Amino acid sequence: MTKKAIWVIDDDAIYQIIVNKIIQRSEMFSTITSFKNGKEAIDTLHNRLDNNDIIPDIILLDINMPIMDGWEFMEKMGLLKSKFSKNITVYIVSSSIATEDKNKSKTYSDILGYLSKPVTMNDLELIASND
Repeated sequence: MTKKAIWVIDDDAIYQIIVNKIIQRSEMFSTITSFKNGKEAIDTLHNRLDNNDIIPDIILLDINMPIMDGWEFMEKMGLLKSKFSKNITVYIVSSSIATEDKNKSKTYSDILGYLSKPVTMNDLELIASND
């Protein structure tokens, strides 16, 4: 199985440290890149597409973030989709257990699942084996 590139988009710095450690320990992914909001991530995605650079295989996306939240990120990513050389799979990772958020996540074909924080090793195994 080829290791995949994973992005974590979340404004919680402590959570970022924890999830990065879990991802590293799992040894299931080739690279981990972290962003503190959707805008940083979408700007990086733009740049990478322009430079034919590596884009992520998987994104762990928080919903509630300043500057650009998870839903806005999904809208912007949808506009770039025609430029992707591969599918990017998104998992919403949220502390929100709101039914509306779970239902809204089902309206996006790129969102494969909805995970509750914190992400566990089991979650990562599921994500890595899902492709």
